[in-house]
Amino acid sequence: MYLGDAEVFRTSTAEPTTNGIVWTYIKEMSQYNALWKERQKLIFDLGNLISDVYTGSFNATLTAVFSQRGTTIRTADMILPISARKSASNASSAFIVPSDNAEIAYQFPSNAARAIVSVSACGQSTEEFWWSNVFSPDTESFVNTVGELYGYSPFREIQLYIDGVLAGVIWPFPIIFTGGVAPGFWRPIVGIDAFDLRQPEIDISPFLPLLTDGREHSFEIKIVGLEIQANGTARLSDSVGSYWVVTGNIFLYLEEDAPYSKTDQSQKEPKIISPTPKFTITRFVTKDEKGVNDTLSYSVVAERTLSITSTQFTWHQSLKYSNSGLLNQNGLSQANHQLTSGNILAAKIGVNGTTEDLTFEYPLFVNTTYGITDTELTIKAHMNRGLDIAATGVTGISTYTLTSGPLRLHTRQWGSAFYHSVTGGGSTSAGDTTDVFESIAEQSYHRTVRAINGSVVSDTDVRPQTASFQAIQGILSSSGRDSVRSIIGRGPGGEN
Repeated sequence: MYLGDAEVFRTSTAEPTTNGIVWTYIKEMSQYNALWKERQKLIFDLGNLISDVYTGSFNATLTAVFSQRGTTIRTADMILPISARKSASNASSAFIVPSDNAEIAYQFPSNAARAIVSVSACGQSTEEFWWSNVFSPDTESFVNTVGELYGYSPFREIQLYIDGVLAGVIWPFPIIFTGGVAPGFWRPIVGIDAFDLRQPEIDISPFLPLLTDGREHSFEIKIVGLEIQANGTARLSDSVGSYWVVTGNIFLYLEEDAPYSKTDQSQKEPKIISPTPKFTITRFVTKDEKGVNDTLSYSVVAERTLSITSTQFTWHQSLKYSNSGLLNQNGLSQANHQLTSGNILAAKIGVNGTTEDLTFEYPLFVNTTYGITDTELTIKAHMNRGLDIAATGVTGISTYTLTSGPLRLHTRQWGSAFYHSVTGGGSTSAGDTTDVFESIAEQSYHRTVRAINGSVVSDTDVRPQTASFQAIQGILSSSGRDSVRSIIGRGPGGEN
């Protein structure tokens, strides 16, 4: 969803149920008050595929509720989009990376006192399941069974550049949309954040002495993975596969007095400490008695720190990542263990200084096994994943924590799923998924839900619901597809 050229909401669709594909989501929009105060062109872009097999159409209703009650929470005075700016042609303004150059230039007002960039980015096509990708030299390890694998490693970094200088990085959360890995996981429970993709933030306030000099400055977003060097070590790649959907917003907070107008030229550029990120990798292939590749194991361990300091602000990131992957059974089975964690500190220096501290952790485990015959296709899958955030509070309303004050968030999903498709016939899917959600912010909230085969069997928030056998059959049965990649974008079969 866009207000003009600024993306304000990225969401996705739900899996089918006996009542149709119906869902509702409520989202806080106060962080975009600067846009709501002016006349806007609203663009809601929800892609759909219509064919002789897929005949459904969307009916979307958007309702905005404006409150008359005052609030002490200050929101940004100005919002500048980092986007393709296509609203004039009634199109969404997302960049498609790497084919697009996701760069734009702005002249900041001289009285900008705080500046924060939010980034919305998610992989699609060959990058949708980037966390399961392999190193590029290994993509043809199992071409006779599962086809070509996707490359650039299972590591991704989102980079923000200001005038060509690295201003911050994001190590992304592994979003799994409904239908991903195996459809049975996501009926009716959806993947973490799948209905509201968080937008991580980079505080660029240390750059304000430079950005308020009355000139235009460029802002660019890049997506990179890893590539193998001649000596067998890894370094950041120049690009990734196809493709990432990327936008950003610059939130500016203004003050009457221009705080940087008297800053010496020698102090306008911030001090940046950005050591080369550390990568440790392994790659190993085994062959069966016929000399055919049987297993591929690989791993990535990564660390990065980044510190940017000016006379009034400091921004520090400390990030860690690990992923161990194994493909066996000639590539028909794959497991990935991944953990991303980090600490981010933004501080205003001085007598009235403030400190904003945030830590996060993204654990992920996914195991899929494919069965292929001339007439049938099966998927057996297991997953265990989570999201943990602890924050002391932020300026305005965060697009990442989705609140303005302190937050502690813990959520986990785990379960198993099965999919069976007959060539030219129907398909069935089943699943058992449990979701735990705990949040401590202005109020505390806890909920545990378990769904089996499309029916909620336990819920600590409402009474358990039980579906009839006929209803469950209606949920699980649908027209089949002959390729795993045609349904979830990875695994055996032709590319989607």
